[in-house]
Amino acid sequence: MTASADPTTRPRWQVALLVSFGFVALLWVLEILDTITGGLFDGAFFEAGVRPRSTEGLRGIVLAPLLHNGFGHLAGNTVPLLVLGFVLLMGGVARALAVTAVVWVVAGAGVWLLAPGDGNHLGASVLVFGWLAYLLLRGIVARDVRQVLVGVVLLAVYGSVLWGVLPGAPGISWQGHLFGALGGLGAAVVLGRGARTPQLT
Repeated sequence: MTASADPTTRPRWQVALLVSFGFVALLWVLEILDTITGGLFDGAFFEAGVRPRSTEGLRGIVLAPLLHNGFGHLAGNTVPLLVLGFVLLMGGVARALAVTAVVWVVAGAGVWLLAPGDGNHLGASVLVFGWLAYLLLRGIVARDVRQVLVGVVLLAVYGSVLWGVLPGAPGISWQGHLFGALGGLGAAVVLGRGARTPQLT
């Protein structure tokens, strides 16, 4: 294997781009599969969302961020996932995976424990809120001026979505948004120390 073909030699921005696009592509493949099977993940065969305090709903803690209620739902999450995922991955794949794991579990467990019992919560918006919250606080925790500036830019672009942590339109899982954001804030406190801005190499 030549040095140019070795994935470990790729510039970090290329890795971030590939991983973020790969993850979003996976979400689209799953939604296409769900559609052509007549709702494989929406109850036709088994339900994969988080149903609070139900035994079946526990698997939603693992699966729900991968699934959406139609292409419109997924399309609304796609651009924020790509942008925030790329910025997060620029801090390193291992750190990004750790942050995502914290957000994923906190959001799913929080919804399962505390959301009203009549809902079925799914969608990657929990990651959007978690990643955004992490990226907004990360620079402050790391005492990195450049990351603070990145957070300011993200706040200007996506700050309005944070209203989604409050009760709003019926059918929108504000609880998922809230617990996703709390997971991101927790990840910033626990993992943000030492998260210095990387070089574009």
